[in-house]
Amino acid sequence: MKVALVTGGSEGIGRAIAARFAQADYQVVIAARDAAKLTTAASELKTQFATPVVPIPTDVRDPEQVQDLIQQIMTDFGQLDVLVNNAGLYSSGPTEEFTLEDWHQVIDTNLWGYIHTIHAALPHMIAKKSGAIMNICSIAGKMPMPYLTLYTTSKFAISGLSQALSAELAPKGVQVCAIYPNIIQTNFPEKAVMQGKDLVDQKARYEQLEQTLSMPFIEQPEDVADAVWSALERNESEHIFGSAKLMGGLHALVPGLTQRMLRTIFKNKDEGSKI
Repeated sequence: MKVALVTGGSEGIGRAIAARFAQADYQVVIAARDAAKLTTAASELKTQFATPVVPIPTDVRDPEQVQDLIQQIMTDFGQLDVLVNNAGLYSSGPTEEFTLEDWHQVIDTNLWGYIHTIHAALPHMIAKKSGAIMNICSIAGKMPMPYLTLYTTSKFAISGLSQALSAELAPKGVQVCAIYPNIIQTNFPEKAVMQGKDLVDQKARYEQLEQTLSMPFIEQPEDVADAVWSALERNESEHIFGSAKLMGGLHALVPGLTQRMLRTIFKNKDEGSKI
């Protein structure tokens, strides 16, 4: 039986991905910081799919915790076939309003979290000349998003990381694939790093995000899970799907128009911004 590790696996996209692998009879390990949510998710998934789902509380920002996570997987299962890097934070606001602590919070989770798991897991995959690393990216890793600078920076880095690793590791039997969704209907605003020109602006950004997530056309976590599975089955190096494909195509054709549109959407109370 194959083994998959999903970071950020206690809820939302990560939980949906874990469920997709459990459905396919994988032994699944889920990792996240919140031990209580993680344990609940593992218990419910085990009941639903009657397959091992192991919760291992881990902060992916801490390389020692990540090393312990991978070592425990190798001790318990003897192998790791699929690593799904999913743990991440969203951010929005005028760039000058963010502190360096905000920058580290986003980059340390979204980028270094991926690097830590890859660094720990890759030697095992190379040793057996097989495995897959599936990195959940974003359409923000393909097109610049004004007012989402911290988030966009991390996602462009993940995109480049994935492309370079794919080119290097394919001959060694290891698949690396970046998955590019658009905004997905989850509760990620709870952990988002948001700033504004003032408290009213900051609150408005949360409200705008909540309103967007309530719209009926917004894609679901299961759509991302299906995209991961499809990309894995087809041995793809990148997978853009749903409305992200539409946005990316529009940006390629008329980048100036998409930038003006995005500035209009995200600027809120930033009166210094001229459309």
